[in-house]
Amino acid sequence: MEQSANSRRSRTRSSLYNCLYRSQSFCSRQTLAQSLGLSLPTVYQNLAELMEAGLVEDSTERQATGGRRAGGLRIVPDARIAVGVYLTASSLRLAAADLRLRELAYRELPLPDGASLSELGNLLAEELERFLDDHGLPRERLLGVGAALPAVLSPDNRRIASAPTLSLADASPEELTGRLPYPARVENDASCGGFAECFTRNSRGTMAYLSLEDGVGGAILIDGVPYAGQRRRSGEFGHMCIEPGGLRCSCGRRGCLEAYCSPRRVREQLGLSLEAFFAGTEGRDPACGALWDNMLRHLALGINNIHLALDCDVVLGGSLAEYLPPYLPRLREYAAAGDPFDLGTEYLYLSTLRQHTVPLGAALHFIASFLEQI
Repeated sequence: MEQSANSRRSRTRSSLYNCLYRSQSFCSRQTLAQSLGLSLPTVYQNLAELMEAGLVEDSTERQATGGRRAGGLRIVPDARIAVGVYLTASSLRLAAADLRLRELAYRELPLPDGASLSELGNLLAEELERFLDDHGLPRERLLGVGAALPAVLSPDNRRIASAPTLSLADASPEELTGRLPYPARVENDASCGGFAECFTRNSRGTMAYLSLEDGVGGAILIDGVPYAGQRRRSGEFGHMCIEPGGLRCSCGRRGCLEAYCSPRRVREQLGLSLEAFFAGTEGRDPACGALWDNMLRHLALGINNIHLALDCDVVLGGSLAEYLPPYLPRLREYAAAGDPFDLGTEYLYLSTLRQHTVPLGAALHFIASFLEQI
C-alpha cells in the first residue's frame, strides 16, 4: 500500500515537472492545478519537494489573475547537465548541455593519426575531465556522457558492426567509453542529430533527417519516435546509389551519396577546409563554384529519393548544412526539377540546431531519460 502511494506521488511530481518543462508561457501554481486536474494543496506539496531538490524555482514573472498577482514558476535548466561526444575520423568534439539542450560549453580537438579505439578511449577519459574542469561543470549534476560515432551498431548496442570512416568493424563500444566514471552510451551520429532536431522542433510528426558530415547518414522519426529498423540500419541515406559506377565511397562501393556530398570530398579534391572552400565559392573561384554546384545537384538527387520513398519533411543537418542557407534557393530549384509530383519543395528544411547538432543529440539521450524518469 505504501509502495503504491509512493508511486502515485512520484507520478504526480513527474507530471508537474514535465508540465512546467513543456510550458511555453506563464505558469503558476493555479495554472498547474487546473492543467493537471490536481488540488492546490497537492500542487504545493509536490512543488515544495521539487524546489527542495533544486529542480524548480520561483520565476520573477508575475501575472494578474483577477485578484492579487500570481507568481510564476520555472524549471532550473542547469540542475542537471549532460555531455555529448562526437568522434569523427579527424576530431573529437565535446559539448555540454543543460536540461533545455542549451549548449553550456564546446571543445574540438584534433585526433592523432592511426590511434586505436582503445587509445581514443584513454584520450576521451583525459580530455573529458579537463573539459569539465576548464568550464566549471559540476560532476554531481552530470547525468551521463553520450558518444556518437559514424557507425552501424548491433541491435543490442553492444558492438560496433561497422564504421568505414573510422576504419572499424566488429569493435566494442567499451573500448571508447569503458574508462569513463560516468554513465555512458554509444549511438549512431546521424540518429543523434535527428533526435536532437525532433526535440528542438518539439515535433511529433514524421521526419527524415539527412546528416552531412564526413560520413553522410540519416535518421527516420515516425510520430517523433526514432525508427531504427530491424538491424538498426535505418536511415543509411549516405549509401544510396545516385551515380552507378561513379565516385568511390568509404564503404568500398561506387556512386554513393556520401561520395558526392560529404565535406571529405572538398578536402580530397581541392585540399581545402570547408571555410576556405566557401570563401572561394563566394569569391567566384571557378574550381570551388563547379564542385559546389555538382555537390548541390547530387544532394538534390538524394533528397528526391528520400522524399519519394518516405513522403515526409526532409531536414538537412551536419557541418556542411551550416553553410547551406545562402544556397537553399538553388538547392530547392534542383530538387523541384527532379520531383515528378510536386512543383515546390515545402518539405525541405535546414536544421534548427545549426551547430554541434550531433554531440548535443548524443547528450540528449540522458536528458530525455531524466525527463521520463523524474
